[in-house]
Amino acid sequence: MSYRVLCIIDRSDLAHTELFIGLKKAGVDIEVICNPTGRYYSRLKSSGVPMADLILKGRFDRSGIRRISNQLTTRPYDILYCFTNAAVSNTLIASRNRRFKIITYRGTIGNISFASPASWTTYLHPRVDRIVCVSNAVRDYLSRLRLFGLKIPNRKLVTIYKGHDPSWYEGPAADLSEFSIPEEGFVVGFAGRDRPHKGIGVLVDSAGYLPKGLPIHFVLMGRLLENRRLLRKIAKSPYAANMHLTGYRNDAPAIAAACDVFVMPSTQKEGLSRAVIEAMSCATPPIVSDMGGLSEIVVDQECGLLVPPKHPAAIAAAVLELYHHPEKRKRLGQAAKQRIYDRFHIQATISQTISLFEEVMREQP
Repeated sequence: MSYRVLCIIDRSDLAHTELFIGLKKAGVDIEVICNPTGRYYSRLKSSGVPMADLILKGRFDRSGIRRISNQLTTRPYDILYCFTNAAVSNTLIASRNRRFKIITYRGTIGNISFASPASWTTYLHPRVDRIVCVSNAVRDYLSRLRLFGLKIPNRKLVTIYKGHDPSWYEGPAADLSEFSIPEEGFVVGFAGRDRPHKGIGVLVDSAGYLPKGLPIHFVLMGRLLENRRLLRKIAKSPYAANMHLTGYRNDAPAIAAACDVFVMPSTQKEGLSRAVIEAMSCATPPIVSDMGGLSEIVVDQECGLLVPPKHPAAIAAAVLELYHHPEKRKRLGQAAKQRIYDRFHIQATISQTISLFEEVMREQP
């Protein structure tokens, strides 16, 4: 089946970059229009994937709409695959009065409603043919949306996990001595945005349930230094001296590889945590909240530990369990890495995406 695909994205991350490259290698006639300031822009460009530049400043960006509209005149595209809210809304405007299959991508839970006008300019727009959900949790959330009999047809919702490859993270683990962590220290890692639903405060609170004086250190990655409430909470913790805020790090996977465990204490809205997948790819055993896409990544007691959301005492108990049982920690870490190979590999994402393209192309306009 012959078809042409234009992917519209902002700054393409590693997983999406490798998806585009993999689709090209698999024979898909694909082109990507994206932000040239992205970290993996040069990787994508050097791969031979046809590219064009696009910078979107919002959901209704006149210059961006013109840029997309002009791009649509360069070739007879069949499928437009949009990866961000701004990409969806601007592409829908730029492509009006023309026939394309429209596929969107949704990576988080929440913030979509039939009562919201903004949602009708993106995922609820009637011209959207498919919504690719990054996890079953996202798909289930969208399938439950209702208003006066309105709902998203099930045929529009498809789960395709955002695939990774553990080989991407095979470099050496980071040297944690820069954080003044002793060699005998037991390191608990975290990486995430400064958002309440990430549950970083819950993780800090969990230290209060640990016996005092243990050589347990917390390495907290992300732009957290301006969160005054969090800093006050840390200052009151009995493990305050062992909590290390690193700021944003480009080498987060290498730091996760150097940790003994990796914790994601999310309280809601978790689609499919990239940070957890990266840590698992490095054979670092995860401790995660039993909610959202996290419970799809981690199988309790097989490749990590699940704890109830908003339960700092349970996090502390899980940390202590792996602190006191290094053999179990090693077993869970190796199983975590294997799970990424088996269930969340980039090759599966490529194959499923191609199947989706072929499916929508078989449908009548």
